[in-house]
Amino acid sequence: MRRKLAIGALILLLLLAVAAAVGDRVLLRAMRAQVVSTLSGEDFAQYADGLNILLCGAGSPMPDPARAGPCVAVVAGGRIVVIDVGSGATRNLPRFGLPPGRVEALLLTHFHSDHIDGIGELMLQRWAGGSRDTPLPVHGPEGVERIVEGFNTAYAPDFGYRVAHHGPGVIPPSGAGARAVPFAMPAEGDSHVVFDDDGLRIMAFSVTHAPVAPAVGYRIDYRGRSAVISGDTVKSDNLARFAQGVDLLVHEALAVHLVDVITAGAREAGAENMAQISLDIHDYHATPVEVAELAQAAGAKHLLYYHIVPALPLRRLEKLFVRGVAEVYDGPATVGRDGTWVQLPENGADVRLRRRG
Repeated sequence: MRRKLAIGALILLLLLAVAAAVGDRVLLRAMRAQVVSTLSGEDFAQYADGLNILLCGAGSPMPDPARAGPCVAVVAGGRIVVIDVGSGATRNLPRFGLPPGRVEALLLTHFHSDHIDGIGELMLQRWAGGSRDTPLPVHGPEGVERIVEGFNTAYAPDFGYRVAHHGPGVIPPSGAGARAVPFAMPAEGDSHVVFDDDGLRIMAFSVTHAPVAPAVGYRIDYRGRSAVISGDTVKSDNLARFAQGVDLLVHEALAVHLVDVITAGAREAGAENMAQISLDIHDYHATPVEVAELAQAAGAKHLLYYHIVPALPLRRLEKLFVRGVAEVYDGPATVGRDGTWVQLPENGADVRLRRRG
């Protein structure tokens, strides 16, 4: 009996070993296939139709496991333009089928740290990953020159290391870093065309984020489809003007009733500085209901929240975040997460909500 048990145990161990070996080979093949799919452009081909808006970062300065720092990828006609790039957002791009090496430009809404702290990573990944021979163009209101100069200075030693290690044939020295492309702050009611090529048109308009200035939002138009990206702002009449009739409004929001819970907890913990900060942020962001009112007035077909404040680590909190929204907005409203993707097929009316990652 013992001998039979021993033989049975040995056979089981052998079967487990074979299964593990086969499983490892399958895993490695899948890993290789994913690399091929990402680098060959197979994943990117999913964005071929119309205007695509993807949240590469749906969060804020508050740590959130589902949301990197604020970042919106605009994909149309084979182009990738990124609006803001918060911490962790660049690493999300290839996860969602968007090679950083294909990014044509970065557009900044304002210079708060959480919207710019990923610039270094984006300009490096674009340069190295795409073997680019020109620096990353960074468009923004006047003052963007100082931001870009700072990142270029901080990364200068690393640029040298990369070229020395891989060689100029792999990483062209001329493509290192970023290049500032400043524009004058548009007056209320006016706009500035930032990008206009082969049907893809992006224009900047002013928003209100005092004491932060300058601050802009962006309207994107491509082959009969449209989207507006708010950047950080209070409820803004000027933004509503540029969002008239858009297919998609991507707007930041701060849920005061949830932030108040943080304030109370900070006070209970004796962290008065954090309590004061959580109070201060009330007055330069819009609430989810205010955003919904704006979307209704503008006739936006779909509302997508991003730059979510506070962090929403549990999905159940997302329902609390949009409390009251359905009472003031007739259209669909989505609480964004990293990988939320809205596809707007050209010259149509469909708004297709998808998720990556």
